[in-house]
Amino acid sequence: MKRIDEILCGVKTTAIAGHVRPDGDCTGSCMGLYLYLKENYPQIQVDVYLEEVRPEYDHISKIDQAKCICDEEKKYDLLIILDASSKDRVGVAASLLDTAAKTVCIDHHVTNLGYCMVNHVSDKASSSCEVLFDLLDEEKISSDCAAALYTGIVTDTGVFQYSCTSPHTMRVAAKLMEMGIPFSKIIDRAFFQKTYEQNQLMGRTLMESIMILDKRCIIGIVRQRELDFYGLTPGDMDGIVNQLKNTKGVHVALFLYELKPQVFKVSMRSDELVDVSSIAAVYGGGGHVRAAGCTMTGSPYDVINNISLYIEKQLLSHEGKNA
Repeated sequence: MKRIDEILCGVKTTAIAGHVRPDGDCTGSCMGLYLYLKENYPQIQVDVYLEEVRPEYDHISKIDQAKCICDEEKKYDLLIILDASSKDRVGVAASLLDTAAKTVCIDHHVTNLGYCMVNHVSDKASSSCEVLFDLLDEEKISSDCAAALYTGIVTDTGVFQYSCTSPHTMRVAAKLMEMGIPFSKIIDRAFFQKTYEQNQLMGRTLMESIMILDKRCIIGIVRQRELDFYGLTPGDMDGIVNQLKNTKGVHVALFLYELKPQVFKVSMRSDELVDVSSIAAVYGGGGHVRAAGCTMTGSPYDVINNISLYIEKQLLSHEGKNA
């Protein structure tokens, strides 16, 4: 697929959907495509499905039109899923995979093996927003659409500091900036700005973090009782794993937060010594070589013991190659 137009021929109804617990890239790509279709294809009836949208993305135009409940009786000619690497990662619109006449996945995760009828996956891209930009007609991208796409790119690249950032990423970002978007406000709002409670929990997590494997791996843990104490949700955890990874001398950062008793979401960040996507894949997760995640059951100690074995193996392998 070279252009989004290729899948729109004869389509009258389209649904757009993202993954569970949508982040900036998922939200930005879904809303970017939604705005693009609404503005350029008025003959197509479009719905966008996202779980409850987090307040840091309120600057995205028409974000209030995103549906958090899926009408399973409604049949669509086309379902486009963005930023979801596997079928079980699809959010509130998962049931539409079985009822839509045609399904398309647009993604950038190396672990995406293709679960739709049409799969456009570019694992060299920084984000799904970058992949989507290349499928759109630049002359038809409005400033509102550009703002949504820029949101996804800056959040998934850590404001252009992660290894997934390429020269092409920067060229795409520059083109979006030229469309008159308030880029500095988007960066502050979507990436840096935290509530007082989020900062409190981040500080507590850093203070109580532990280091293992000769201080080459750092681990932070948040239990459900702590989320309840600060009045936060799993969606408020962004930024903690990145801050852990900023610790000098650390090659891998693990951040565990409890989704329900004995069930933990595990976020991983690494440098060039460890491929965390391969570790996440062992436990049914996915992501990128330097940033990945999965969901695991058991106590925090069970989770840490299981994952640290794979981390240690890769670190020892690297040491062996350089011996």
